[in-house]
Amino acid sequence: MSETTALYTAVDYVQAPLLYKGKVRELYDLGEHYLIVVTDRISAFDYVLKPAVPDKGNVLNLLSRFWFDKTADLQPNHVVHCDVEKLGDLVTEPALLKDRIMVTRKAERIDIECVVRGYITGGGWRQYQANGEINGHKLPEGLRKNAKLEEPIFTPAAKNDVGHDEDISIERMEELVGKELTAELQEKSLRLYEFARDYCEKHGIILADTKFEFGLIDGQVILIDEIFTPDSSRYWAAEKYALDIEIDGMDKEPVRTYLSQSGWDKNSEPDPLPADVVEATSNRYRDILNRIVSTA
Repeated sequence: MSETTALYTAVDYVQAPLLYKGKVRELYDLGEHYLIVVTDRISAFDYVLKPAVPDKGNVLNLLSRFWFDKTADLQPNHVVHCDVEKLGDLVTEPALLKDRIMVTRKAERIDIECVVRGYITGGGWRQYQANGEINGHKLPEGLRKNAKLEEPIFTPAAKNDVGHDEDISIERMEELVGKELTAELQEKSLRLYEFARDYCEKHGIILADTKFEFGLIDGQVILIDEIFTPDSSRYWAAEKYALDIEIDGMDKEPVRTYLSQSGWDKNSEPDPLPADVVEATSNRYRDILNRIVSTA
């Protein structure tokens, strides 16, 4: 993995139309395909923060590449290649973008976020505390925060391009996309989660929950976007696992902790992150990559 200056945006280095700029990813139009560039931008509480976090984008892209390849026999995905040299003059700084790019097929996005939960934590825990359910799944009484569920559950959300996605029941998903597609996406999501969960357990990592996006190409369901990254999944180091606490996650937790303790009102542009917080966060991302990929 390259040790380069943090990349806040790639627009000066890509000679192709920019279609979409998300909080972290940028999508460019290559005609027949898309080009996804993963930057080092980091967001929290709906704000994109400064400065960027070195190697965060590399880690996210390398992890997606690893998992897309690892699960290709389970589920077709949108990856064409991840070789920056094949882009030729479209990229003016290939060394800078080397581990950050993914060329993909164009798919019609299915506007459902396919969430799988293997543990009861985060938003799922808050739902359970309120009514004993998560997205309509009735769960046993007396579960404790962070407990492993007897079986993973599928808890979809309706995607919103503005604002937060909306947690929905499977029945509501069936109304939105049909029963047949709902059943297919549920089956595919659970199978992918179980595969990665079992792999991670052998490497001292707990995959608590994750989310997928799917699209359609010629009627076939294709896995798109990213897969099993710290931005789309909740990873815990097995040695830090415990019930009834806030587990220190293997992601941007140093940023969240700093912001929560900084007195920031979450309604105005935050001050730049301190250097030690940036470094600690960068190290978190490198650690999860090393644990998953370097020991594969």
